[in-house]
Amino acid sequence: MKKRLMAGLVAGSLWLTGCASTAPMTVSLPLQQAWFNDQIVHYVTTDVSDQDMAKAMGANYAPRLRDAIPNYPKPPRQKTVIERVYGFPNGEQRNIFPSAPTPVGFESTDAAYSPIWLIYQVQWVNPNQAVELTSEGALLDAEAKGLVNIERTNIVVNCPIVPAP
Repeated sequence: MKKRLMAGLVAGSLWLTGCASTAPMTVSLPLQQAWFNDQIVHYVTTDVSDQDMAKAMGANYAPRLRDAIPNYPKPPRQKTVIERVYGFPNGEQRNIFPSAPTPVGFESTDAAYSPIWLIYQVQWVNPNQAVELTSEGALLDAEAKGLVNIERTNIVVNCPIVPAP
């Protein structure tokens, strides 16, 4: 007899339950915040292709995630199974996601969203001019004005966006 697993999120915790059990099992995952189109979104990090980063984030080390990296050059707005996520390695601000499920959950109508992200690191040219950027558009405008440098890494992360607690 096959068991089916059901998964869901309850107050920021992932739960899995088999058909034979009525009591859900829970695990705790750190809930993170990022920007998407001037709005805060919540996400969890489950897998990272870089071992040191996986250890630091308490996530699975999953080197095969790098297999999702497309051939380059790839324009910023061209959608593939892997999406950009913009990170600020000096901690100036939250990450920026260019897509999100709309709405979050099974009724999402956003065909561009993927929870698989390729990290792009953002550095301010002059850290004294740093301001909070809250969308991919604002970030790309700042890059066009020479205010930030954006560098692609080869680090892929699985970070599903989840409902706000």
